[in-house]
Amino acid sequence: MSLRWLPNAISVFRIVLVVPVVVFILDGRFGEALTVYFVAGISDGVDGFLARRFNWHTRLGALLDPIADKLLVACSYLTLAWVSQIPTWLAVVVVLRDVVILGGATAYNFLIAPVQGEPTRISKLNTILEILFVTAVLARAALDWPAAEIVMVLGAGVFVTVVISGADYVVAWSQRAREEAAQKGDSSEG
Repeated sequence: MSLRWLPNAISVFRIVLVVPVVVFILDGRFGEALTVYFVAGISDGVDGFLARRFNWHTRLGALLDPIADKLLVACSYLTLAWVSQIPTWLAVVVVLRDVVILGGATAYNFLIAPVQGEPTRISKLNTILEILFVTAVLARAALDWPAAEIVMVLGAGVFVTVVISGADYVVAWSQRAREEAAQKGDSSEG
């Protein structure tokens, strides 16, 4: 019996975990939110490891994994802003970047060619910083640790990498779209 479905099931599990994270944050139960957020983070690593180690890659998994990540991050940021644990402007910038990327990828997919997305290094760094920042905010609210200065530095890192990675995606995909259009133009002339 193949366990090829397991990474996808773990991604679905991570999507389901968004609800208790949001509820716990809204209830001010930051310790519980931190625990569930940590479990979601571990599950992300496990599903990625299984997919790579056993070559259990599927088209569904390629969609579910980033959806689970983006839902967890967006909902965490928006909820933390709602309860005044982080600045609202930072939550808006983080979510707006993802909306721009998702909108651009969707437009590219329907108007130009199927999207073969591969995250850039700056995007991977951004994702790591976004997750570390939420973890630090939740830990600070629950355990009064780490120091406020560390949380502030992580928040600044999130902002900088959001802006750079967002701009990087827009420039790279715009260039790719121009190249694809030029190739289509060349092939229609011949």
